[in-house]
Amino acid sequence: MCEGQVDQMETKVDQNDGETVSNSEEEVRELGAESSGAVDEERATLQKELESLKQFKEKYYYLAAETENLKKRHQRERESLIKYGNDKILSSLIEVVDNLERTQDAIKNDEDDKIKNIFNGIEMVHRSFLSKLKESGLEQIESLGKKFDPNFHEAMAQHQLDGKENEEIIQEYQKGYILNGRLLRAAKVIVVKN
Repeated sequence: MCEGQVDQMETKVDQNDGETVSNSEEEVRELGAESSGAVDEERATLQKELESLKQFKEKYYYLAAETENLKKRHQRERESLIKYGNDKILSSLIEVVDNLERTQDAIKNDEDDKIKNIFNGIEMVHRSFLSKLKESGLEQIESLGKKFDPNFHEAMAQHQLDGKENEEIIQEYQKGYILNGRLLRAAKVIVVKN
């Protein structure tokens, strides 16, 4: 081969390499354009997934808070039911206590020994009954000699009486009761009005 032919071949190779190089650059640009489009799509997909994850997280926290609130409300209702759930039964048992007290008042001054023994038996039952009611959270309202309180007393009558303070309770028609700090029945009383 002569020098002229070698130069031509080198020129062709250089031209081919140039085409190859320029073809490779175009392919890289095309791949870059394709990959940047794919990256943009992937970013958009990830962004949507992140937004969806945020929404699920917010819903989770909301539901967790709701669940906690429901637990607390259920606990309060349960405690209230335990504390005050037997108020109707205790209200009806108070009437039994009233009847025992009326019976005691009716026979306490009798001189017959048999009646005195009956009185002592009724008094024991009365004390025992009140003790059991107190264990259930029921307490009598002390009224005699106290100042009238409309939250705990119901005035049945008013009397003028010297030597007593205004609105002092001088007589109790019916005892009042409190169940675990809540009024179950107001005491019916007579109040001084000077």
